[in-house]
Amino acid sequence: MIYHVAPIERWRSEPDRPYAPASLQRDGFVHGVADEEMTLRVANAFFRNPPSPVVALVIDEAGLGKEVEVRDEEAVPTPPGFDEGVVFRHVYGPIDRSAVVALCDLERDERGDYTALVPRD
Repeated sequence: MIYHVAPIERWRSEPDRPYAPASLQRDGFVHGVADEEMTLRVANAFFRNPPSPVVALVIDEAGLGKEVEVRDEEAVPTPPGFDEGVVFRHVYGPIDRSAVVALCDLERDERGDYTALVPRD
């Protein structure tokens, strides 16, 4: 599985088209991670004060098109708060919405830290 954190408005926009966040155009890939723990770390590092609620997309790699490549790659430079050599999952292409098998809210504690993924019904 691939987990991707996104503003809910971005996920909801253009529902009849494949999901293609700005990073696909800017960086050449969609940022992702391989598990829930890393999803929470990414949310805490990059989405501390989002302008709108964020969700985690749970993507089944098998549902991506054959032309979409997934690579586990070391982050260069290392993001603040992560160990050198940290590896992320990069999706090189738009994500077919049918490959998104779950949508999760990110639960926060009283300090504002993301602590859990809660599947939406």
